[in-house]
Amino acid sequence: MPRSNAPRRPVGRPPVTSREQILAAARGLIDEYGWEKLTVRRLASEIGVGTTTLYSHVRDKEDLLLLLIHEYAEQIPHPELPAEPRERIITAAVAIHDGLAAWPWAAEVLTTDGFIARLGDSFLWLVETILAGVTDAGCPPEQTVRIFRSIWYYTVGEILVRARTRRRTMDEQDPTRLNPYFGNADGPLQHPHLAAIAGRWAALAGQDTFAQGLRAFVDGLLAQSLSEAPGAPGPQPR
Repeated sequence: MPRSNAPRRPVGRPPVTSREQILAAARGLIDEYGWEKLTVRRLASEIGVGTTTLYSHVRDKEDLLLLLIHEYAEQIPHPELPAEPRERIITAAVAIHDGLAAWPWAAEVLTTDGFIARLGDSFLWLVETILAGVTDAGCPPEQTVRIFRSIWYYTVGEILVRARTRRRTMDEQDPTRLNPYFGNADGPLQHPHLAAIAGRWAALAGQDTFAQGLRAFVDGLLAQSLSEAPGAPGPQPR
């Protein structure tokens, strides 16, 4: 029988050519090893293609991360917005928090300057909602960036601290530690206020108080901005 001249298909998994498959493989690597260790070369090896093939879909690691975050941000639902400006600000910030809390590495990547401005309309709609709420609350337009940035830092900080706390391995049943949360193995805590609450610290710190803290934070930011606006009344005499 004559031998066919058709090229033989390589044995093993078929080559990955769709963007959806590439992003799914990248998410798997990030979940297992963290986003810092994700490289185009490592991803190409994971999906069984050459790096040249992969570069036809993504320019570099930054482009890959941006595609992943853009895809995820598109899935964050848009909440119904209240009429009151302050409540709109809080509703949008909570939506950002809840969306990114499920994928905390994305929040960490977005802390890099320039990343947030390159996201798609779905995420930027939430940013626009906060800016519009600040303006509608009576703050000068130039204050909108400062207030949004402060809310963003608070939100991302909350996400990252909780994510890293969950990853921390600590044996709280270790009998050699008098206060396992603070890792104090040398004796009682010497600071009286800290010692008084230390036994309840882990339980109290684990409570979800983001929305409560956000409300107080937004109130303070708006009040400060309005007090600094041109024509605002000065301090009242005592």
